[in-house]
Amino acid sequence: MMKFSKTKTLILAGVAIAALPGIAAAQVACAPYTVKDGDSLGSIAQAAYGSFDYQMIFNANRNTISNPNSLEAGTVLQIPCEDGRLTANSDVTEIIAQQEEKQSKRAKSSIYEPPIKMVSGNGWEPFTGESLKGGGMLVRLATTALNRGGNDRDYNLSFVDDWKSHFDTLLPLGAFDVSIAWYKPNDCSDLENTDSDTKYRCTQLNFSLPIYESVSAHWTTVDNPYANIRDYADYAGAKICRPEGWSLAELSGQGLVEPVITVLHPTTAVECIRMLMTGEADMALLDLEGGDAAVSEVPEAEGKVQLNSNLSELQAIHFVTHKTNPRGRVYLTLLNKGLNEMRESGEWYAIIADSLAEFNKIGS
Repeated sequence: MMKFSKTKTLILAGVAIAALPGIAAAQVACAPYTVKDGDSLGSIAQAAYGSFDYQMIFNANRNTISNPNSLEAGTVLQIPCEDGRLTANSDVTEIIAQQEEKQSKRAKSSIYEPPIKMVSGNGWEPFTGESLKGGGMLVRLATTALNRGGNDRDYNLSFVDDWKSHFDTLLPLGAFDVSIAWYKPNDCSDLENTDSDTKYRCTQLNFSLPIYESVSAHWTTVDNPYANIRDYADYAGAKICRPEGWSLAELSGQGLVEPVITVLHPTTAVECIRMLMTGEADMALLDLEGGDAAVSEVPEAEGKVQLNSNLSELQAIHFVTHKTNPRGRVYLTLLNKGLNEMRESGEWYAIIADSLAEFNKIGS
């Protein structure tokens, strides 16, 4: 299983951290921070946590940050504690317990509804995984949402590690109703010039509201000629690793399709990191959290695999149903109602912070 390293392995090649504009060396976690000219989420995270990984800061300030790539000076951000708490005195588990107690006091429906059949897979920690608390962050959000927002639905949950089979077989044949969870293409307007995976998602799937926005990151070895490039077009000729079943929309949306690039599809993110080390791949396209976890699983990658800080995007993650499922939209409506209530109550963030804290303990 992938684990977070206690000391993040992210390196800003060719850029001294101290030279980053606007970086506040005295900034600490568990406190508010006022954005200054030249600040970026990455530089703020570096000052607070010693890591360029700003995902947790973005999570805590989702309603404040309109564009994570361009912060407005004067904006006040809450910098979470390293364990995800918003302040030193807060307790995310208390928020979860309060919402669970409220749910237990609500009247149960007397109308029988069949359990919703949900499926996820292993190998995507900390988002999903049978060995993680509640099945992982995204699974916890799904199962909780079905009992919030006025919902009171039973469910069955299974893990099928062949992620591609969720699309090819399990959802279209009705073996499962909802799959947890998938990236949604940002643009479905030009399907003629995109990859088959993106076409499938655009034409065959229905998506819930965004449940989480993950920072997609470009990982390379420090000596790779594709390290630190600033334009997607410069990836022409590169061998890019993306685990099987993961969206290619970010690449195809930039015109990066075969044969312009070569795409490698191993089963896991860890295999992508190993391919970087052997030279089989030039770049691995992974999310910040999952990429860092994968790097920590490959000891020889320590100090040799870096993040390209010039290129990163937000990718929205959703629950999905197949368009042939006659009840699919109903199930997504239930999940959306629950998610909306969870965001208003603070339980959404509490589950995310609690899941990441639990996962960090595993990796420490």
